[in-house]
Amino acid sequence: MIRYNNDYSYGAHPRILSALTSINENSYGGYGLDPWCDMAADTIRTHCDRSDAEVHFIVGGTQANFTVIDAALRPHQAVVCADSGHINVHETGAVEHTGHKILGLASPDGKITADQIASVGEDYRTSPVWEHVVQPKMVYLSFPTEFGTVYTLDELTAIRSVCDEYMMYLYIDGARMSYGLASSETDVTLPDIARLADAFYIGGTKCGALFGEAIVLCHDDLKPYFRAAIKQNAGLLAKGWLMGIQFEILFRKGLYFELGERAVRYAMRIRKAFENAGIPAYIESSTNQQFVVVSDEVADKLAKDFVYEDEGRADEGHRIIRFCTSWATTEEDVDVLVRAIQGL
Repeated sequence: MIRYNNDYSYGAHPRILSALTSINENSYGGYGLDPWCDMAADTIRTHCDRSDAEVHFIVGGTQANFTVIDAALRPHQAVVCADSGHINVHETGAVEHTGHKILGLASPDGKITADQIASVGEDYRTSPVWEHVVQPKMVYLSFPTEFGTVYTLDELTAIRSVCDEYMMYLYIDGARMSYGLASSETDVTLPDIARLADAFYIGGTKCGALFGEAIVLCHDDLKPYFRAAIKQNAGLLAKGWLMGIQFEILFRKGLYFELGERAVRYAMRIRKAFENAGIPAYIESSTNQQFVVVSDEVADKLAKDFVYEDEGRADEGHRIIRFCTSWATTEEDVDVLVRAIQGL
């Protein structure tokens, strides 16, 4: 069986494992106060072109999301996101558990628009009962989205402008950022994200690391006491250097971007194979996640040799299934899947 159901079913890139092994008998200061975290933070700041940014390392994406959101918002404030946003549908109410309401916006492709956000901001600004409703204070985006779609630079710039107009923070979830940046359908770069977002995180868990995410804080108001917020949310790893060295390896020579580009290139081969077989896409994705609509018969046939993610019914007799490539996907794996699709 070849696994295509997600992008976190393998361990870590060999360079990372080698680096971890090489320092195994060394000792370092705890809680991220070590040379590896310092080096990785500097390397990330260089790639982001933000010498003023703070960089913090945390174990997982859900933890990164609710820690940033909880630290940024006051008790009466809420976060705006797509109705399919990860914080809204796949984090077991973690953000709400911190006391902050999520305002979900309709989004058939996983993206929300500047106009939608402006409408939320204007509704609050003009509300005659504003003290009785939550204040929208943060916009949450994913890059790429849960459906593998991406924002363009114009779209992100417009959203930034609306956030400024209505005094909202812009926070970007980058769990799959290496794959989003590799998309042919976006002109967004990592420095663009660092320039436009008040905070974001760079995903490692799904992009070649054994575990770990790098939170980047750009807005000065979010920086004070953020380490305390991490600790309060049980995210301050004692052996922090284990994340620092991984991100240093990922970013030192551009490995992070290489892995994303390769995974997306393989995903485009899979996408083309489905197109040539007359199998329609559920969502047109230009990143490592490919969603297709197949008959039950085809789904069952593919399931004999491949593990995919079943996303539910498209209609009676048809299912939506997802195939994910990752940093670990091999050309041989893709060849096998493409031949199977051609034989349907």
